[in-house]
Amino acid sequence: MTDPVAADWYRLADTAVLLDGFHALKHALRFGAEVPVAVTTDRRTALALAADLAPDVRDTLDALLTEVPEATYRTFVPRPHPTAVVALAVRPAREANLQQLGHTPRRTPVVVLDNPRNLGNAGAVIRLAAGFGATGVVTTGTLDPWHPTVVRAGAGLHYATAVERLTVEELPPGPVFALDPEGDDIRGLKLPDDAVLAFGSERTGLSPELRARTDHLVSLPMRPQVSSYNLATSVAMTLYHWSTAAPR
Repeated sequence: MTDPVAADWYRLADTAVLLDGFHALKHALRFGAEVPVAVTTDRRTALALAADLAPDVRDTLDALLTEVPEATYRTFVPRPHPTAVVALAVRPAREANLQQLGHTPRRTPVVVLDNPRNLGNAGAVIRLAAGFGATGVVTTGTLDPWHPTVVRAGAGLHYATAVERLTVEELPPGPVFALDPEGDDIRGLKLPDDAVLAFGSERTGLSPELRARTDHLVSLPMRPQVSSYNLATSVAMTLYHWSTAAPR
């Protein structure tokens, strides 16, 4: 007899977002994700973790989580998570994300990752953007910002901000401030709330298409002979600079 939980999982897996771990599921639920199936190898431990770290979603998890054998759980994930919790969520509609990204007047920036390469870095940036309340994160190029590794690194916070892959021509409105070593020192600038903050890849920098679209080149303070910061670090420094001048 087919396990109904496993049957639901495999029916949904090709189109749903993989939430790998307790914290990804916790954040997705907090920000309104629709989660049709969630499993764990140990309900008691998972609910105790929720009671300790996320009491606001504990009752929701109690109703949602199904306990499965470890062998079944391991078929659902590429590698086991220490919390032994995994779920599938409905991906937000692209139309809704585009509406959020394009809405004006915009009160918080949009972060653009221009042709990023590292899945973990992209996830870390989405986590930062959610923490700072950015309107969204856009990637250009081939990297899928909803890849399971990106969602895992982002701790499920894709649901707290608009995340989409667009071309440079499709970027949302607003003045583009692009990070570049030859730009003006960010410490002398005020970043507007409707800014589009663009970051090139660590290896190749800004693409010609993005550079042509840029209104202002901006640089971060850096000690001579240090070649670059990690991408997520650069985004964090830039968003922090914006936040210090933004009204609260």
